Amino acid sequence: MQVIVVDTAQDVAMLGADHICRLLSKKDNAVLGLATGSTPIALYQELIERYRRKEVMFRSAHSFNLDEYVGIAAEHLQSYRFFMNQQLFEHIDIQLKNTHVPDGMIDPIQAADDYEALINAAGGIDLQVLGIGRNGHIGFNEPSSSLGSLTRIKTLTPDTIRDNSRFFSADEFQPRLAITMGIGTILRAKKALLLATGASKADAIQAMVEGPLSASCPASALQLHANAVVIVDKEAGAKLVNHEYYHWVRAETDQLIVGLK
Repeated sequence: MQVIVVDTAQDVAMLGADHICRLLSKKDNAVLGLATGSTPIALYQELIERYRRKEVMFRSAHSFNLDEYVGIAAEHLQSYRFFMNQQLFEHIDIQLKNTHVPDGMIDPIQAADDYEALINAAGGIDLQVLGIGRNGHIGFNEPSSSLGSLTRIKTLTPDTIRDNSRFFSADEFQPRLAITMGIGTILRAKKALLLATGASKADAIQAMVEGPLSASCPASALQLHANAVVIVDKEAGAKLVNHEYYHWVRAETDQLIVGLK
């Protein structure tokens, strides 16, 4: 796991976009795993700007989103399909038929199985973008999730429901179930790219990177990934103990890359 601590949230977005753009420059039909939430918005804005400057193209790319609520339609303002269309897809040249988000309105168990099969049929995910919840969840894999789990239905914790309640009006149905890629599904991605910003994520980042491998912190499963990159701003990385080593590794890695060019 490579841990990169940068100064600002915008630096996180820019460095994350660098990883995606490098992949697409080498493989224009790459399969991207995408995430929703507050942190990826800045990443998507950066990708849109680079697309407008003709620095990156998405027309041959495919995407699979991590998760979707059960019980709300794709047209719902709080659905993750709506989020992705609004925040990214409508502003770049990706073909909508090549973008995939779980369907929370049909038989959710069958939909989860079909989604896992669809990922496999696409050849797997080349780069999986991840955020992290305050309790260490990735996707909607809440604490106690199996580290070998595949795409399935998960019950959201009360904390996650409270965190997301700000997006729903008081008299509006708020889902308590979601279809999510499993931790095992995520670990099969060729590269995992986790982004985090803000002091509220500091405990989760410390537990993920420096704590034990445990289902109590689902994101700690990335310790098992052969190619995981974690990019955080100073606030999110404030509780990491081994700052000096992480900076040393980044400097040495950058020097190696320059030497190979």
